[in-house]
Amino acid sequence: MKRSLAVAAMLLSVVAITAASAQEQGPLLGDKETMLLTVFLKHDQSMNNIERRALIEKTGFNDMFPPEGVEIVDHYVMMGIGQVIVLRFPPDHLRRVNIAIENGAWGAYQTEFYVTYDLRAARAAQGELQK
Repeated sequence: MKRSLAVAAMLLSVVAITAASAQEQGPLLGDKETMLLTVFLKHDQSMNNIERRALIEKTGFNDMFPPEGVEIVDHYVMMGIGQVIVLRFPPDHLRRVNIAIENGAWGAYQTEFYVTYDLRAARAAQGELQK
């Protein structure tokens, strides 16, 4: 429990620092109309893929995710871990994303969320990357 609270506090600090940094950097880190969010859907190893798929079908996760107005930028499977999904959406859609994950994925996956930005684009804008 203490570890969970410490991790949550750390993530909130990272989000606050990232938000402050993004305000200082302005458009360098992306537009102000959308945000990126990386979602880890970590496999619950107490069930196999057939059981997981049945639960996902029962909850209707594939019908509710991604919610309307949310773009999947990248979607990978990391063997032994689960799925990694990068989403782009207006900040006011964050609640929709959270509800879709809670209502559809919980039970089949353990979930983690990370506010994300495109470092390659930021570095390119600063002239740090060779073209």
